[in-house]
Amino acid sequence: MGEKLDISNTLKLGFGHSNPDLEKLDLGNTSAFDAYVSGELEKSGARYGIGGYLEHRAIYRRSAVFGTAETDFRNIHLGIDIWTEAGAAIYAPIDGTIHSFQDNAGFGNYGPTIILEHHIFGKKLYSLYGHLFLADLEGMKIGQEIKTGELFAHVGPFPENGDWPPHLHFQLMWDLMGNVGDFPGVCSEREITLYESNCPDPNLVLRSEVL
Repeated sequence: MGEKLDISNTLKLGFGHSNPDLEKLDLGNTSAFDAYVSGELEKSGARYGIGGYLEHRAIYRRSAVFGTAETDFRNIHLGIDIWTEAGAAIYAPIDGTIHSFQDNAGFGNYGPTIILEHHIFGKKLYSLYGHLFLADLEGMKIGQEIKTGELFAHVGPFPENGDWPPHLHFQLMWDLMGNVGDFPGVCSEREITLYESNCPDPNLVLRSEVL
């Protein structure tokens, strides 16, 4: 995000079943959801809210994108969310190239999404950035080089960001499993072993002391 995410500017923000506030919140109302997130940040004096890796979340009942069958309902979050104001700049954490990008439109989806390809320790590693500005995709090219610290995207506003309170979904993947411009950001409990091995903790890159 262009600055270190530490206790001076960042609040650990959870959306699991242990958060009692979610029972009183109309999650289907994005404006109300956004007001809740903004209020939590304002109370703490933080610019960013952060969290969510492998969190068993309650918020996905807001959208049919995550399924309806109880056994395959996707509610395990595979990335880290950074909640902040729309328009916040996003900088590349390590050198890479544009692997793919697209607008994953629809209520509860990623909205504009970019996937970078990196080479680290002799292996390919992919990073996904979801809930961006549509304008970030304009003029982008597959194979385009993105250098460490380069500004290449922005946190998008709702509804164009998939209709979520503004935040960045940041996720790492060893294997894209055939996906282009998209990758599951949430899995079911039945799938967790498969996805946990393929999606390492993004804080290995972010190195936030809050998590």
